[in-house]
Amino acid sequence: MRAARVNLWFARGWLGAGFVFLYLPIVALVVFSFNDSPVPTQWRGFTLKWYQQLLGDDEIIAGLWLSLKIAFLTACGSVVLGTLAAFSLVKYRRFRGRTLFSGMVSAPLVMPEVVVGLSLLLMLVSIQRAFGFPERGLMTIWFGHLLLGVAYATVVVQARLRDLNPQLEEAAMDLGARPPQVFWLVTLPMIAQSLVSAWLLTFTISLDDVVIAAFLSGPGSTTMPLVIFSRARLGLNPSVNAVATIIVVVVAVGVVVASWLIARAERRRMIEMAAAQRH
Repeated sequence: MRAARVNLWFARGWLGAGFVFLYLPIVALVVFSFNDSPVPTQWRGFTLKWYQQLLGDDEIIAGLWLSLKIAFLTACGSVVLGTLAAFSLVKYRRFRGRTLFSGMVSAPLVMPEVVVGLSLLLMLVSIQRAFGFPERGLMTIWFGHLLLGVAYATVVVQARLRDLNPQLEEAAMDLGARPPQVFWLVTLPMIAQSLVSAWLLTFTISLDDVVIAAFLSGPGSTTMPLVIFSRARLGLNPSVNAVATIIVVVVAVGVVVASWLIARAERRRMIEMAAAQRH
């Protein structure tokens, strides 16, 4: 009994240490965004001046807006293409080129981002020389992030599709539903949570990316992570802490709201399933 209690407290201690290791830097960043001193290691009092300076920092605001647009487009495109790829791999067990297709979809997960970024740069430069399009900027960065996001979205959606009960879709088809109706009315509601998870994951990955964006960005298309990275080499301005704090708060609120909506939808689905079984 005593050994079990010791093991429990040991496990809790390690868990607590892990959370401190992960979240203490974020807490420190938020705290020092209100520091009156421009030196990050010295606390000189509470202030909001860095947030006021942020409103006049056109470079960071432009980079943040560009990053949000690319992340939104990447998340939407990744969910659509990743869902199609996951359906192909799960619903169609055998088709010509399946092994090659599965390997190509999963390749960005194991390849270094430097290799992915350099390969895309060489390909896009060759295409631009041949056709004069596309110019390096929002579209090229989106292509790179989409390549990476589709791989993550496919894994998330594929895991959910494998857990589905195929008898539900078969029952819908037996009742006269056509394949598009089965997808929209039966399959899609059951994988909605995985689609939301894939969207949030790919949005975060795109918003955070530095390496691929560094290869594929052009003049006037600098994302926020690239702006922060370039300023870090010269010494960070505390306004960077302010924009990072805003992003942390927005992401935290978004995750909480999404988790609440997913949990509510899951409870509603369980209630409906229980009511159907009683009848």
